[in-house]
Amino acid sequence: MKQLIVRWNQLSLVRRILVGIIIGIVLAMAVPESTKWVSIFGSLFVNALKAVAPVLVFFLVVSAISRHQSGQKTNIQHILVLYGASTFLAGLTAVVASFIFPVHLSLAEGMKDISPPSGITEVLQSLLLNIVDNPIHALINANYIGILTWAVLLGIALRPAPETVKNVIASFSDAISNIVTWVINLAPIGIMGLVFDAMVTNGLSAFIEYGKLLAVLLGTMFFVAFVINPLIVFVNIRQNPYPLVWRCIRESGMTAFFTRSSAANIPVNMNLAEKLGLNKDTYSVSIPLGATINMAGAAVTISVLTLAAVHTLGIEVDLGTALILSILSTIAAAGASGVAGGSLLLIPLACSLFGIPNDIAMQVVGVGFIIGVLQDSCETALNSSSDVLFTATAEYAKRRKEKTAVIIESEFHAKRAGGN
Repeated sequence: MKQLIVRWNQLSLVRRILVGIIIGIVLAMAVPESTKWVSIFGSLFVNALKAVAPVLVFFLVVSAISRHQSGQKTNIQHILVLYGASTFLAGLTAVVASFIFPVHLSLAEGMKDISPPSGITEVLQSLLLNIVDNPIHALINANYIGILTWAVLLGIALRPAPETVKNVIASFSDAISNIVTWVINLAPIGIMGLVFDAMVTNGLSAFIEYGKLLAVLLGTMFFVAFVINPLIVFVNIRQNPYPLVWRCIRESGMTAFFTRSSAANIPVNMNLAEKLGLNKDTYSVSIPLGATINMAGAAVTISVLTLAAVHTLGIEVDLGTALILSILSTIAAAGASGVAGGSLLLIPLACSLFGIPNDIAMQVVGVGFIIGVLQDSCETALNSSSDVLFTATAEYAKRRKEKTAVIIESEFHAKRAGGN
């Protein structure tokens, strides 16, 4: 048994996760009734990540800001530009895909008990209110905008503090990072439970009726992940972007796909950013911020489902309106995390651009919930993996400008040789 455990630990985390996925599928298909208890591992894993993430972000940011030296540059502005460009291009790609492959829906009454935001003003207001949230309330409710605001302010206020105080904060940050590592090492068991629960609860029958809609949604997300984002990376680093893109998807996107939570994936991204050797002062802020505003997947969901309603109702759309929809989906997607229900509840907001009544728009939201297992999983994987992707891109672009050699392939092979 001891030898088996040693061999298990020698496998890379990704391979262990793949084993967990296979076991979860086999149990769900072969003995679902007698192994229902397996699903508890998934819930425990997601809840553990969600529990540690807010505290991790808070102490990392406070420590990084308090120790930040005057004149030391970070890449936050560049990363924000990359976040915005990716989200807008994702929304624009979704609009183009929806015109090339128009989808018509079978709508029925329903979803009357959910209240979507009444306008873009409400979405922005929600974001602003999150900024001035009570710090304790922000930590308890995982309000990352509020957590970042208080952490940055407290970090700035602690800059004149004695080194002993800063060392204590840094020690707390390191201790929580160690806890994160322990939790991440439980990912194979946790994901096994998540896969088992998804297979038993939903199966595949729920997706057959909406196959074309899923094909457009997921096809667009894959196009953004493997074409649009790599192009953005290439323009910045002037190297083959795919080793970096693939590693981010493999080590971040896979976990995000099964947890379906950008917040829960923050510790995973932090861990990956550290393995990539990125600037801690930068990624400790950019990754939790990305989990809040970097929403390319949400922009795709909003655009595709909105235009599905438009095509179903036979509404004509001109080029100008389509462009406005891309911009609106970009802004709305950035506010998705501050709205209960995420990107799906922002569909009525986009539908209002075409004069679609709220009761019909809410039926489209209902369709979104039906296919939500796959749609939300892929959306979260795209959103979360691109947080660390663009953080790394900005770092490598900076190194390129400073004439510092960046050989991504060699770095990755070195990491893999070390067991990831």
